[in-house]
Amino acid sequence: MLSNHCVTYTHCKRALLRALSLSLTFLAVAGSSVFAADFPSKPVRLIVGYPPGGSNDLAARIIAPELGRILGQPIVVENMAGANGVIGASYVVKAEPDGYTLLLSSMSPIVLAPQTMKAPPFNAPKDLSAVNMMALTPEAIAIGPRRKDIKTLSDLIDAAKKGPVTLSSSGSGGLPHLTIELLKKVQGNFQHVPYKGAGPAINDTIAGHVDGVVMDLAPLYAQIQSGKLTALAVTSEKRVDFLKDVPTAQEFLPGLNVVNWVGIFAPAKTPAEVLSTLDRALQQAVANPRTKEAFDKAAMSPTVLASPTAFQRLLSEDYARWGKVLKEAGVEMN
Repeated sequence: MLSNHCVTYTHCKRALLRALSLSLTFLAVAGSSVFAADFPSKPVRLIVGYPPGGSNDLAARIIAPELGRILGQPIVVENMAGANGVIGASYVVKAEPDGYTLLLSSMSPIVLAPQTMKAPPFNAPKDLSAVNMMALTPEAIAIGPRRKDIKTLSDLIDAAKKGPVTLSSSGSGGLPHLTIELLKKVQGNFQHVPYKGAGPAINDTIAGHVDGVVMDLAPLYAQIQSGKLTALAVTSEKRVDFLKDVPTAQEFLPGLNVVNWVGIFAPAKTPAEVLSTLDRALQQAVANPRTKEAFDKAAMSPTVLASPTAFQRLLSEDYARWGKVLKEAGVEMN
């Protein structure tokens, strides 16, 4: 029954529209709750913005089986490479916010690379909803067989002051690129050589086409252990358990502290109930001893935060902090 104020056609029409609007809102909220309670009821896609072989892909392959087991649905990892991870991230930003299309990402594709572009395709703190972090990894500075004269980070800096030293990375605008830019501040002649992914950069460094490589420790770890690459330093605050004999960059260059995180994100406006379900499952997956062992073998430290809100806050803080560093360094996407 409409209100007693419905005394004219116009009043009746307005009242009817208000009642219809309220009904639709109620149905939408109710539908969302039912949907969230049923989540997940089909396989979940986990998008990785890089080709196989890098730290993002390694983390995805480690977490997907256990996460799928806990959720009761397969987690399908899809590599969607390009533009230093930005293409894959952009795809997830535009996806339906229902929890069935997720992004596994480190800082480079969503915090750094977009801020080096003239027309960023998205703003991560606004366009992505954080689920949680799963691991931390420092950058590693390693030298290939082409420069047998370089055995320490001091040697590298001295060599760069005498002539050009080429350092490869997995792409322009990412954390490895930024680390190289920070190295340039010591006034050495470091030349950045970006590749499309970790694999090609590592292979060309081992083949002697470039002098060294700067990258997340995870994809370099096996090559360092085998002796194909020589680790000069890691960029964490303290030495890592995986390579206890390798010094930190700060032991030579105070203030050079760069640590990367890897986490899972959903499109903005994903229901809170869905994010909560994903967060609980992710925390359980990371806590599993098998998962921890796999991360350790990949030279990544399994780490989660208290909640999606905490990770969202970190995303916003890092976006602002590193955006300032990128601007001051003048880093631009090639």
